[in-house]
Amino acid sequence: MPPDLRSGSTRKWWDVPPESVYAFTFYIWQQAQRWPTNGEQDYPRNLHALSAYFTPSCRAFLQQDFEFRRSNGELRQRVRGIYEIPGRGYGDDPAMRVRTVSANNWIVTLDVSADEYLGAEQVKRALVRYALKVVRMDGDPERNPFGLALDCHARAPERIETPPPAAPPGRAASAGSNLQGDTP
Repeated sequence: MPPDLRSGSTRKWWDVPPESVYAFTFYIWQQAQRWPTNGEQDYPRNLHALSAYFTPSCRAFLQQDFEFRRSNGELRQRVRGIYEIPGRGYGDDPAMRVRTVSANNWIVTLDVSADEYLGAEQVKRALVRYALKVVRMDGDPERNPFGLALDCHARAPERIETPPPAAPPGRAASAGSNLQGDTP
């Protein structure tokens, strides 16, 4: 028997589903941290373009991060991207990825790989767990139609490791296994 759809949705209009909070957070954080050609120009341009999606305190924190990285030479000619680690997204463990603090506040946990290049050479690959605060922020709906904003870190970012790849069924993984196959 099909469901009765006469009453429409039972979700209140002001409720923000956790999957939407996660998708918003991942998208905005990934775009802010993406430097396609030169971090010295791309990072501040991203912060300006995405400013409606950050609280004022988060904007100030990210601006300080930019200044710090620039003064340490971490941005010039750097290309950067962050990517969700497979098996560590929202659908893999929703309760771990979004914690509802209140109707207007969430903590979103992102597990990402941050890759940086200087020219053709990879200079950094860091697997990082970000715990980011997200708040409901009513502002200009033309600039931020989501009505949400990142309030930066709930705690310091952590380096993480991915588990080693699983051995094929019926075989135990061993450190000395022949990479070319079972026979020499």
